[in-house]
Amino acid sequence: MVAAKQNRSDLFPYLLLSPALLITILVIFYPILRTFTYSFMQYILWKPGEIRFIGLGNYQKALQDPVFWISFKNTLIWIVGVISLQLSLGFGTALLLNQNFFWRGIARSLVLIPWVTPSVITALMWRWMYDGNRGIINDLLVRLGILSSYFPWLASDKTALYAIILALMWQGFPFFAIMILAGLQAIPDTLYEAAEVDGASTWQKFTRITLPMLVPVLFTSLMLRIIWVANSLDIIYIMTGGGPGYATHTLPVYSYIRAYKGMDFGYASTIAVVLTLLVTLFVAMYLRRVLRMEDRGGV
Repeated sequence: MVAAKQNRSDLFPYLLLSPALLITILVIFYPILRTFTYSFMQYILWKPGEIRFIGLGNYQKALQDPVFWISFKNTLIWIVGVISLQLSLGFGTALLLNQNFFWRGIARSLVLIPWVTPSVITALMWRWMYDGNRGIINDLLVRLGILSSYFPWLASDKTALYAIILALMWQGFPFFAIMILAGLQAIPDTLYEAAEVDGASTWQKFTRITLPMLVPVLFTSLMLRIIWVANSLDIIYIMTGGGPGYATHTLPVYSYIRAYKGMDFGYASTIAVVLTLLVTLFVAMYLRRVLRMEDRGGV
């Protein structure tokens, strides 16, 4: 009797967790499984009679598709460009916000404005700023003498992707700023005091104390932002729709266009699977690095 009651009490926590687990399976794992399944099928909605299993046919098609490779290259440029700029600006902002100055609390609140601004608003705002006829960026550059006439930043295949990278940099840098600021405030002042007694310079304190203590925060922040940025679709699609031509096609954009404009869910799923594998590669590299640091006692 006692054993039966013990077994029921042991199962009770799992019973409480089961609704959340069920929702997770339905909302996350089931769509992933369906996407993976569709990637091995010819699944074009306007050809319902031709839906069938084709094995690796979609993957072979991707290898021979020049637009896929343009999107793949743009995705790498997109991830590296956005993350590098967001991290650099966020790190500098965090160092400034960690100083003692008047209205520091208000400044810390204001820096969150880009982060809390909806992506649709951000995209429309930056599209207007880049406008080739009346955009504020062109107006400012012409007034400063940097440009002789207005330039169509989003209509040029040489500048469109980099213009959107700057827009997302502005929206996302507060994430790094707040995360790094939290890490800075967790560093004990006694470490800096001891370093000053030993005659350490500002640069030595930064490289020997600040950076090593921020490594866990930096790795976690980088991994989260890589996942988010790699899957970004809204800002690119609203600002350029993937154009001009294929200049701002990334894998999420190309997958969306093939799915909802071409109605080719099989090939769109293949592109999504490739993107997932790319992000998984970044995650695996991150986990390997973290585990190695834990073995050395670095985290």
